[in-house]
Amino acid sequence: MNKQINSIAVLGAGTMGAGIAALAADKNCKVLLLDISNEAANKGKENIINPKRPMMSNLENIKYINVGSFENDFYRIAEYDWICEAVVENLDIKKKIFSKIEKYRNRNSIVSSNTSGIPLKEITRGMPESLLKDVCITHFFNPVNVMKLCELIPSKKTSVEVIDKISFFLENILQKGVVYGKDTVNFIGNRIGCFFMLKGLHEGLYARNNNFSIEKSDALLSKPIGLPPTGLYGLIDLIGLDVMYSVGKNLESNLPEKDLGLAFVTLPDAELKLYEKGQLGRKTGGGFYRIKINTAGDKLKEVYDLKAEVWKQSKLETVDYNLDTMLEDSPEGMYIWNVMGMSLLYAADLIPEIADDIVNIDNAMKWGFAWRKGPFEILDQLNPIKVLRKCESLQIKIPKMLQILRDSSHKTFYSDNQEFLNLNGEYEKIK
Repeated sequence: MNKQINSIAVLGAGTMGAGIAALAADKNCKVLLLDISNEAANKGKENIINPKRPMMSNLENIKYINVGSFENDFYRIAEYDWICEAVVENLDIKKKIFSKIEKYRNRNSIVSSNTSGIPLKEITRGMPESLLKDVCITHFFNPVNVMKLCELIPSKKTSVEVIDKISFFLENILQKGVVYGKDTVNFIGNRIGCFFMLKGLHEGLYARNNNFSIEKSDALLSKPIGLPPTGLYGLIDLIGLDVMYSVGKNLESNLPEKDLGLAFVTLPDAELKLYEKGQLGRKTGGGFYRIKINTAGDKLKEVYDLKAEVWKQSKLETVDYNLDTMLEDSPEGMYIWNVMGMSLLYAADLIPEIADDIVNIDNAMKWGFAWRKGPFEILDQLNPIKVLRKCESLQIKIPKMLQILRDSSHKTFYSDNQEFLNLNGEYEKIK
């Protein structure tokens, strides 16, 4: 196998495929962008250089991208070092594409899927050994040219050489932050991030019973605790309730038995009503928030009252709270604890299931969800001993990594000497 990747065939010219193709071309790589038709592939190429939202920093590098169709040009993938499948999140379609890849690719190529949550073992089930040693997941986050994270997931049979080669290219050529995960549902970032979002929606009833507006809920779950300014509902408006519905169905089918997330895989009644009537978020003109233009041409932000089921003028909420609030017994503190605190505990119970160490989990949440600090860095900020006391007072089962910390001679997950706590309860140097 060659040591360097110089070319990439991207299969699927939608938002993610076009973004991956654009990033590679921006780094002077030869790119083949294929889709169901020449028209679809050309549309993807046009979107890359859209003057309103270009996906490249150097638009002249569009010259490195050639397009074609699956029907007429699939054989051309044999000329490329890396073949990245980026079609729709449908297992049957991905399996058909992978079978075709194995037929036409050269045996020195790396093959990856840009799935956001379908396990690699399902995509490659029944595939020949010759493919399994060269295959992995390369999960980019959207928008590709902005988000730093790329999750790298090998199969049980992926060769070390393949992982070394693709990780070097992702980090040093594409300038991505690579985290190493396991072949589990939703991998690292989306496993924890989707728990946070779905748990947050289910805590909406608690918020409304305490007279928290959606704006106050978003204010509590945003900058004051180190999360993006969108908050919870603003983030879901950006993603779309339809996506959250599908994510929940995927989790319902694939989460392990007794996983905490299984209790929150369905949308709550209020949000399910919005989903069923097509009020999905920004993509449909509004979800929890919307922008209206009045007769004078002014933009007005409105918020949807889930109790009254009517739109109201949105009011800016500012809150005087922080991370430490979640350790308090106030309604605000319990709300933050029930959403953010439980997300931290969930993350602390997923090693080594989704990743081998806390560093990969922390980086995934910082680079993929724009958290200011990762879950274990936040636990250190709160003081793990205080978190343990909170768990004991609420009779919450202690998650694995907090249990390991409690049984060790250490008091924090990270030391000042650039070390992290491993599964053996010992500090290990961050690589």
